[in-house]
Amino acid sequence: MQKVDPIFENTEIAFALKSDSELERAYFLFKMISIEPLVKIGTAATNFAIKAHLPIEGLIRSTVFDHFCGGVNEDDCLPVIERMYEKGVSSVLDYSVEGKENVTQFDAALKVVLKIIDFAKEIDAIPIAVFKPTGFGRFYLYEKISKGETLTDLEQEEWDRVVNRYDAVCKKSKENDIAILIDAEESWMQDAADDLITDMMRKYNTEKPIVFNTLQMYRHDRLDFLKKQHALAKKEGFFLGYKLVRGAYMEKENERALEKGYPTPICENKQATDINFDAGLRYVLDNLNDISLFSGTHNEESSYLLMQLMQEHGLENNDSRVWFGQLYGMSDHISYNLADRGYNVAKYMPFGPVRDVMPYLIRRAEENTSVAGQTSRELNLLAKEKKRRKQK
Repeated sequence: MQKVDPIFENTEIAFALKSDSELERAYFLFKMISIEPLVKIGTAATNFAIKAHLPIEGLIRSTVFDHFCGGVNEDDCLPVIERMYEKGVSSVLDYSVEGKENVTQFDAALKVVLKIIDFAKEIDAIPIAVFKPTGFGRFYLYEKISKGETLTDLEQEEWDRVVNRYDAVCKKSKENDIAILIDAEESWMQDAADDLITDMMRKYNTEKPIVFNTLQMYRHDRLDFLKKQHALAKKEGFFLGYKLVRGAYMEKENERALEKGYPTPICENKQATDINFDAGLRYVLDNLNDISLFSGTHNEESSYLLMQLMQEHGLENNDSRVWFGQLYGMSDHISYNLADRGYNVAKYMPFGPVRDVMPYLIRRAEENTSVAGQTSRELNLLAKEKKRRKQK
């Protein structure tokens, strides 16, 4: 693929917001994450410390938490959000509390997301909100519905409450003109989430996309799913919004498929996933009048491809139907260099109490260790910027 312009090498723009000490901390963290046995030991030790209620919040907060999270609550995140927005990078506040199982916790998550939408209405730097399906309901319920099994009367009541939580958020998003991204999770619960999100799109995406579903393109069936959804939306007269990602549950998906004896839903290799992701980008760009895109990727080649496709389609860099997204604390060379060229860019900014956000942080460390080249690329760019500053 011919690159539009190799902009991701510019470390001065990428790390402009980082002080020398923050640059050093980032380098140290990625150096630690690059050592796989250390990540495994660190993960085990952290899990033990949390379960044993050892006072480790201070240490976590001053290292890994502050690098990958915006703060412990929305207000805590504001100074970071404002600094990023000065460089043209928006924020998607992500309440990253996972693995909850009861109605009180689901209602609390709903309250937080509704508060974020209120927050977003007042702050231009937050154009998008987000939630996870299992933030609003039990995994078991999604799984049971996805299998086509009949719910008991009590379960049906519980599911109705899940639907109401989705509806409350999507309704408020439309009223405030804030896009709402709904994340994807494991394949064996996703059909229930997909059907519910399609209902929300049908109801709220009448003038333009407000509700966005997420397609994990390491699943080989997702391009076909996108095409079928497009046909349905055209037939019924509503718009689609999709966040495209590669996916976050590969090992779990492959292990479960092997254990239960069904074909894995995951593409056969990394190359097939890359091809699938890029085909998804092409399909959306070819149908941009019906579908809006949030491209959630740390992959430089796919980001260059999207820039190229926008150019080929004669789109302005800041076309409101196309967003680039990366996680806070990662791939600043992509985010800030894109923003510098006037593209729509948003960082997913996790927040929440330190202990509650730990599962998210552990997953980040494990993913960075397992994604070939990701951590070494971060390290090389940080080293390049450190050297540049010394030579000034």
